[in-house]
Amino acid sequence: MFEKLLKLNCFSENKMFKKLAGNLLEKFYCCEINCTEIDKSVLFAHHARGCTIIASKICENVVIFQNVTIGSNMKFNKIKNEWENVGNPIICKNVVIADGAKILGPIIVGENSIVAAGAIITKDVPANSIIYGVNQFKPNDTNYDLLFNSNMLHSEKIIEANNKLIKKFNEDNGVRPNVV
Repeated sequence: MFEKLLKLNCFSENKMFKKLAGNLLEKFYCCEINCTEIDKSVLFAHHARGCTIIASKICENVVIFQNVTIGSNMKFNKIKNEWENVGNPIICKNVVIADGAKILGPIIVGENSIVAAGAIITKDVPANSIIYGVNQFKPNDTNYDLLFNSNMLHSEKIIEANNKLIKKFNEDNGVRPNVV
């Protein structure tokens, strides 16, 4: 159902359907998605739960995880009696945005970049960067895909790794295993 609502919200020419889909996305998924331009290939992990996505443009093959905010960072200059820093971000192609990241203002996030969990970005970022902290970035190692790759692990592999980690933790801390 999420994908259908997303398509109606972002790509419908019918304003009534668009508004209804937007309201249903907020009600069922706690997200708002309102972009001037968004590519149909954009993926939202976890049905965009908790996201507010108000962007100028989101290019192809972008992946957005939960609780992400993309929006404005305007301020009103009382002396000049005008708004400054008007506009919303452009997210270039192949960008992955991790949980809880905030991308704010009329900025550009360069292609093939990774935005780390909890990062706050208010300045342009060059292509092929790993973005972390507040406006911090470093070159991305192109030999690795961080956070997302279309060849994702099956949940069984993750559970297996979790069980190994729990076993090691229990052994190191003298914890007896839970037996059902």
